[in-house]
Amino acid sequence: MSQPLSVGLVGYGYAGRTFHAPLIAATPGLGLAAVASSQAAAVAADFPAARIHATPEALFADPGIDLVVLATPNASHAPLALAALAAGRHVVVDKPFTVTLAEAERLEAAAAAAGRLLSVFHNRRWDSDFLLVRQAIEAGRLGRVTAFESRFDRFRPQVRQRWRESAEPGGGIWYDLGPHLVDQALCLFGLPQAVSADLAARRDGAEADDDALVTLHYADRRVLLMASCLVAGGAPRFLVHGTAGSLEIHGLDAQEDQLKQGLRPGDAGWAQETRSAVLHGAGGRSALALPAGDYAAYYAGVRDAVLGHGPNPVAAGEAVAVMRVLAAALGSQREGRRVELG
Repeated sequence: MSQPLSVGLVGYGYAGRTFHAPLIAATPGLGLAAVASSQAAAVAADFPAARIHATPEALFADPGIDLVVLATPNASHAPLALAALAAGRHVVVDKPFTVTLAEAERLEAAAAAAGRLLSVFHNRRWDSDFLLVRQAIEAGRLGRVTAFESRFDRFRPQVRQRWRESAEPGGGIWYDLGPHLVDQALCLFGLPQAVSADLAARRDGAEADDDALVTLHYADRRVLLMASCLVAGGAPRFLVHGTAGSLEIHGLDAQEDQLKQGLRPGDAGWAQETRSAVLHGAGGRSALALPAGDYAAYYAGVRDAVLGHGPNPVAAGEAVAVMRVLAAALGSQREGRRVELG
């Protein structure tokens, strides 16, 4: 058996510790060889065999590293990814890809010039509910889709002191949850013709947007993307309407909560769904079982792509398209108008 690809993880905060490290460790053919983090004790406790580096640059220079994963604050993604590519490493970047569209385009070009894989962790392509939505649309169960609503809500009325909720570049709910919503919409429908947005800071003391309502304008359908920190009790995660019926799904995929609880892919009960979807049609309503989600499929895809055995699971160009929509929404909010994408 060939040696596993050696992975170096930069950042051991929430994203690195909850998502990336356990998924890398659970993927056959990948090994978490090194971590760059100031939380050396936490890394050593969780992954005692991993080398610990004090800085990202030291990890990039580690000759044993094949693939670098960046789980760092959003504003650092572009400079760190450029440095890792310059060091000859393949790179995975946590979402959002970058803070600006120009940075994203520069990274895509740098990866192509270096001949290295560059991928973005849009893991919610493998949410159970999105998998069902995609299957239902592709199978024609809804007919021609005329309206699509996707929302990702939380109830966090108190502002927390952390970079994700700060006024720094890349802060706010649109950069936190918007990439998931946009990426899923583009997977289904491609780039829209135009974008209009209402982004607001509604909580007392909020420094960055914590409420988003964004419309993607297509010639033949309406797509609404919503995210808020002030929704208690929940609302449908997906509402999809078409000429043959409607699909309604509530709740969130179980994988994130399971990862926080210490479960890993392959463990008993992993990714099992207790929710069901409701399909409404001319013949009444029926329940649809949700498939199991599969975040581990992303890293299996990265492994295969690096080895030349399959496509990049989230290519840099796809992430650039997400950045186009994120940027257009910011422009719409700033200028108070609908922004055409051409």
